[in-house]
Amino acid sequence: MAKGRDKNLIELRDEALCRRYYYWTEVQRLRFDDALKVLSRQEFFISEERIMSIIRRKCRELKDLEVKPVPKVKKPRLTAVQLSLFTGE
Repeated sequence: MAKGRDKNLIELRDEALCRRYYYWTEVQRLRFDDALKVLSRQEFFISEERIMSIIRRKCRELKDLEVKPVPKVKKPRLTAVQLSLFTGE
């Protein structure tokens, strides 16, 4: 018996997660960030970042659902000098 996590169970979990994301966002019409909180804190107990990476990867594989993952948001990196331009100091 191989050590580690069962890959088949992980695939089943990932598919269930995508289906639940679809349910919360499309059927219940929850905002995606609220759906992520529900999935993370009440249903799957993994981080929101991990859930989004699973959805991005898995959504292409599911043909019976039209799952639309939210695109990655890149945050600008501001330095202290750049921030001071906004504060007027």
